[in-house]
Amino acid sequence: MDPRAAQVAAVAALAEPTRRRLYEHVARSPHPLSRDDVAGALGIGRPTTAFHLDRLVADGLLDVHYERRSGRTGPGAGRPAKLYRRTGDTVSVSLPERHYDLAGDLLATAVAGAERSGERPAVVLSGEAFRRGRELAAAEGSGCGPEGALRVLERHGFEPREADGEVVLANCPFHVLARAHPELVCGMNLRLVEGVLDGVGEAGLTASLQPDPGACCVRLDRSGRGARTG
Repeated sequence: MDPRAAQVAAVAALAEPTRRRLYEHVARSPHPLSRDDVAGALGIGRPTTAFHLDRLVADGLLDVHYERRSGRTGPGAGRPAKLYRRTGDTVSVSLPERHYDLAGDLLATAVAGAERSGERPAVVLSGEAFRRGRELAAAEGSGCGPEGALRVLERHGFEPREADGEVVLANCPFHVLARAHPELVCGMNLRLVEGVLDGVGEAGLTASLQPDPGACCVRLDRSGRGARTG
């Protein structure tokens, strides 16, 4: 399943009131719980509890592990209990799509790199964003052309749209940060997109800063000159 679809499915699973109660009870517990633990605490039938807990596991909201609670081992120790606990993964859905985790990682990496090298953080951020863009493009493979670049940008929330020979990036994945720190974040955005274009090979697209309210600050044109590198 597409990662975004999986996130939406996970959040949608909590719309069912009983399932949400079960999830919240397990999530608050400092230790893993069995089906009987949950059913007894909430006064819900065991079959219903088991159904909803396993649905939460399938949707990536809970993890399962097995252990013998008696502490005994060997023959006669009984079957291990199936225990549930909240998963360590983060589930979030934002509309329009945002990727503040990516921005935060780039900014933190740039600060750490600047401390090591003595360079200005903005310079380090520029290089790091370009490198990360190339990494994002790597999954498409070199030489996949402009459509490959647009697929990468679509997957990461930029919403590319054709408009009069240009490609408008209709959504900024770092919207709030870009409003608060436009020079820094828009520069990072540009270098990230340039890295994507460089990473797919002959993209036939050129990225430039063209701020537009309600859209990403970067636009692409089909000049065929390609993005600057480095």
